[in-house]
Amino acid sequence: MTRMRGIPPGILLIRSLRGKDWSLKTYRYLTLFVTFVAYAAYHASRKPSSIIKSVLDPGPNYDSANVLPWPMGDFFLKSKPINGTNLGTSTEEGWAPFNGKDGTSKLGEIDVAFLAVYSLGMYVAGHLGDTLDLRLFLTAGMVGSGIFVGLFGMGYFWNVHHFWYFLVMQMVAGLFQATGWPSVVAVVGNWFGKRRRGLIMGIWNAHTSIGNISGSLLAASVLQYGWGWSFILPGAFIVAAGIMVFLFLAAYPEDAGFPNPGEASPNARGTIQDENLIWEEGTSNDEEAHVPRISSVNRKGVGLIGACFIPGVIPFALCLFFSKLVAYTFLFWLPFYLSQTEIGGERLSVKSAGNLSTLFDVGGIVGGILAGYISDKLKARATTAASFMYAAIPSMLVYRTYGNISKTMNAVLMMIAGLFVNGPYALITTAVSADLGTHSSLKGDSRALATVTAIIDGTGSMGAALGPLLTGFLSTKGWDAVFAMLMIGACIAGLLLSRLLLYLNHLYVTGRGSPLLHKHR
Repeated sequence: MTRMRGIPPGILLIRSLRGKDWSLKTYRYLTLFVTFVAYAAYHASRKPSSIIKSVLDPGPNYDSANVLPWPMGDFFLKSKPINGTNLGTSTEEGWAPFNGKDGTSKLGEIDVAFLAVYSLGMYVAGHLGDTLDLRLFLTAGMVGSGIFVGLFGMGYFWNVHHFWYFLVMQMVAGLFQATGWPSVVAVVGNWFGKRRRGLIMGIWNAHTSIGNISGSLLAASVLQYGWGWSFILPGAFIVAAGIMVFLFLAAYPEDAGFPNPGEASPNARGTIQDENLIWEEGTSNDEEAHVPRISSVNRKGVGLIGACFIPGVIPFALCLFFSKLVAYTFLFWLPFYLSQTEIGGERLSVKSAGNLSTLFDVGGIVGGILAGYISDKLKARATTAASFMYAAIPSMLVYRTYGNISKTMNAVLMMIAGLFVNGPYALITTAVSADLGTHSSLKGDSRALATVTAIIDGTGSMGAALGPLLTGFLSTKGWDAVFAMLMIGACIAGLLLSRLLLYLNHLYVTGRGSPLLHKHR
């Protein structure tokens, strides 16, 4: 007799109140919603460090006008000298140890410490995600992340000025944050087929940008009360989202009584037709129909070495290294850049810079959806990602050159840059990872979604660590050097994808390619 991992308690309660079970379609919508909120919370908890950079290491000091953040209040606030206490800093000179000559470099070191531990932890987290209960694993990661993000903010209230304290808090937070991405991609991949995976995951991947926007607004909304609150509020948000995951996330179709895609039988409700790769309801009264109970405990994991040999994993991982270098530099440094740059002849306040930076993620939402839709239509993941990557180069150049003309021009060009930067990043980390994690070489006897996702995103996160670290040093030489680095990174990512395309075309011509590889052209 097989044993199931157990239905989440929140779903059990709703079942008992309703007196019947949900349909497959309802479970799928619930899965999308819960994982969307979960990873939005992860990104929201990463955003505060970018918002408060100019508070910890100010150039000119900024007014702490007691106004609500955009869109509830004014979008732009002019900067002006402060008479008295500024945005929650210990003095008008910032917050030690980040207010010295090497303050910008120290902020870069904090970022790289977080991302280095995050990238290394990703490899371990991915394998654990394929062997442990994803619901409990994800819950523990979210609660742990919230605690240590909050502890970083407590440094303000405890008047901590030791660099090692902030470094350790970020490193431990990075370790817990590594649990998120492999887990949520694995859960969504467990529930959905492949035909519309690019579009579905392109829409679903908007959680990254929504999380960045939410984190920016949450952090900015309480900044005038002290920069510590800018960490505590997003930390509380991810803890609350973790509780929601524990209560309502069915990580595997089997745990809700449905067969998994590789084991579906013709007589079971909610089966997947492999030829069409579409989930369909099997009976008209499927809520009451008998469901064959299939255990998810018996799933076998795939080791890191074995997953690396799945065709396409390493090339896409290397591409994501440079793609995330670009995307995460914007994530961690864009508000700081905006607060240190004259736009329309004016300097923006810290709060206004945080508000304006959210438009980059608005463009990212459109980019992720557009890239997913195009890749589904063309059945060409790599071609789509490469095209977006090459287009990102002139978009960043134009943004740097003309973004200072006016606030309107800056906003428009920023959204265009966000569209092309986040489009391929979203595509590779979602649809491509899920496709490779269900590759035919696994022969249906095991699932490697979390492991494959961890390899691709873990390698990408090494680039994400390198970008902000280099920015911390290059920004002291001038922002032109930073944008040159970003354009070089985008170019290398595009070249790697182009090389992969040539290789796949060669395999196709010689008849040695697999169907999956052909689809990735």
